[in-house]
This record gives sequence, structure tokens and C-alpha cells, in this order.
Amino acid sequence: MIRSLFLALVVAVSAGSPALADKLSLTALSGYLNSFQTATGEFTQINADGTISTGQIFIKRPGRIRFEYNPPEKSLVMAGGGTVAIFDGKSNAPPEQFPLKQTPLNLILESSVNLGRARMVVGHSGDAKKTTVVAQDPEHPEYGNIQLVFTGSPVELRQWVITDGSGDTTTVILGELKTGVALQPSLFNIRHEETRRER
Repeated sequence: MIRSLFLALVVAVSAGSPALADKLSLTALSGYLNSFQTATGEFTQINADGTISTGQIFIKRPGRIRFEYNPPEKSLVMAGGGTVAIFDGKSNAPPEQFPLKQTPLNLILESSVNLGRARMVVGHSGDAKKTTVVAQDPEHPEYGNIQLVFTGSPVELRQWVITDGSGDTTTVILGELKTGVALQPSLFNIRHEETRRER
């Protein structure tokens, strides 16, 4: 469940109004994602089994993100230094870790996002009110895909639906994201988090 959430990071940014009746272009969407370095906001997660989780997301591009779940959950998902770590709030065991590059999230956390890259986008539809993009790693489609849903006027990425390698889907609905915020490096330091939890 938590792994599914992490496979699909998304970001919301504001922009000007698109042309009437036109979906947003891949070039424009790439520009939106490249227009910020940091962001934070709330999210609501609808899991594959129908349960609902909420929490706070912290983003620092390139390559860093943190998902903090609200009580009663004590889980935490974070990425830094090219590694994803999943902390199980019900266990004192070390976090499960795997390479960031093995998740579709890596595609939109890169220092320069290019949705126009060959075979990266496998779906692109919409109109002036909504644009939907489905993206995957063209070299490793087995990692899953990210369906990003943008609204228009103003342009915001408000929701994503992810499908992981096993076919499970998770929906994430975003609250308003605040961009350009100052975020401490320790938020994305896996070893620092391990040490903090050991105290």
C-alpha cells in the first residue's frame, strides 16, 4: 500500500490559462514540473483495498521526497541519496530500502523533467478543463506507471492514479501545494531518520 503510494509522486503548480478546448501540451507540463524545486502540502490516499490514509508531503527536487502519514498511522516513506526507505510504524525493524530509479517517481523528481522523451508518455488526453497524462519508464515499464490529472484555469495537478508492477492501483488526491518553501536537508536523510527513531 505504502509502496504503491511512493511509486507515484506528483506535484501541483500554477500557470496561465490554456487555450480554450485544448489539452495541455507535454512541453507545457514539463515546464510546470520544472518551475519549482520545493513544495509541501496535504494529500489523501485511497488504497487498493478501499481504506483511506491522509498526510503531509514534502518535495525537494532533484531526487528527494517525504510522505508523513497522520495518526493513528506511524508509517513514513522518504527518498534521498538515490534510495527509497519505507519505515513501518508498527515495527522496530530497519526500513525497507530500494533504488529510487526503480520507481516511476524518479521520472518527475529528476533535475530536468522531459515528458516528451520517446515512449515515456503512453497516454495524453483532455480538454481546457482537464488534462490526463500516463507516464512510465520507457526502459522499464514493469516498474508501473503514473496517471497525472491536471486541471486548467488555473493549471494544477490535483490527482494521480498509480498502477504498480503487480497491477494494484492507488488514488492520491492533493490539497493545495505550497511551492518555493525552505525544507531542511534532514527531512530527506534516511540515516538521520533511523537514528531519530532509535532514541
